[in-house]
Amino acid sequence: MYAIVEIAGQQFKVQKDQKVFVHRLDAETGSNMTFENVLLVDNDGAITLGAPVIAGATVTAEVLDHVKGDKVIVFKKKRRKGYTVKNGHRQQFTALKITDIKA
Repeated sequence: MYAIVEIAGQQFKVQKDQKVFVHRLDAETGSNMTFENVLLVDNDGAITLGAPVIAGATVTAEVLDHVKGDKVIVFKKKRRKGYTVKNGHRQQFTALKITDIKA
């Protein structure tokens, strides 16, 4: 059984006991969150499709940790002008463990 759910403005395909990294959410570590924006549920071949969401369907997840992603180097250069700029960025993520899918 899997579901496609919208979390923090992005869509994720999730299954029970799966670990998902989403953009940082305002939640305490160890707390449970419920997401109602379920777009699709597949229950062993029986597909339920929402228009746009499935009424009454929820996905419950446990907040495991708040982590930072890998560093991305942003380098800009204009040749023959002596212009170089180097910046770095690390995106903040929230690690979620999917505990339950209710259709």
